[in-house]
Amino acid sequence: MKHYYKFRVYYDEVEDFVRDIEILSNDNFENFHKILFSSIGLKGNELASFFLCDSKWNKQKEISLMDMGDDSEKEEPEYEDEDSYSLRSKLPIFVMKDSLLKDFISDPHQHIIYEYDFLNPKVFYIELLKVLPAEEGVEYPRCTHSVKEMPKELKNVVLPNPDDDFKLEDEDEDDNDGFDDSYDEMDLNGLDEFNI
Repeated sequence: MKHYYKFRVYYDEVEDFVRDIEILSNDNFENFHKILFSSIGLKGNELASFFLCDSKWNKQKEISLMDMGDDSEKEEPEYEDEDSYSLRSKLPIFVMKDSLLKDFISDPHQHIIYEYDFLNPKVFYIELLKVLPAEEGVEYPRCTHSVKEMPKELKNVVLPNPDDDFKLEDEDEDDNDGFDDSYDEMDLNGLDEFNI
């Protein structure tokens, strides 16, 4: 009999942000990644990784979208045992499309961290809520509960608008430092003498 996992997804940057995801236990992490970015509202065009964690959210295994290992394993950097940067490099790394959920879920409340877009990281915390028998006629994976949306500025990288600062400062009309945005046509009369 097939079973599905019911996961709850949290995002610390948005208060009360929640997604409930249901996915078959024999599905792979690549499909989990796809339902996550589509239900969250991300484009899905950035690299991402899952990190299997213990009950205190300490990372234990990485499941990456792509195999980044190639030749880099031959020239693995040497770290001191206490070096904080060595933690990620020592994690066992797997590839999403080759990794089935059931082979990695070992805890009835399994904790998983999902990191999307390593240049502008968005970190989601995922907890396994239940394991249930799959229902006939239901299409998995699916999002069954959704609260709050990602802010637009977090979905895509948006360069700050320099005018935004002025709007904030100019909200108080009494405090304009003596400058007036309006102009008097008389002020421009003297410019005619420069015309050729």
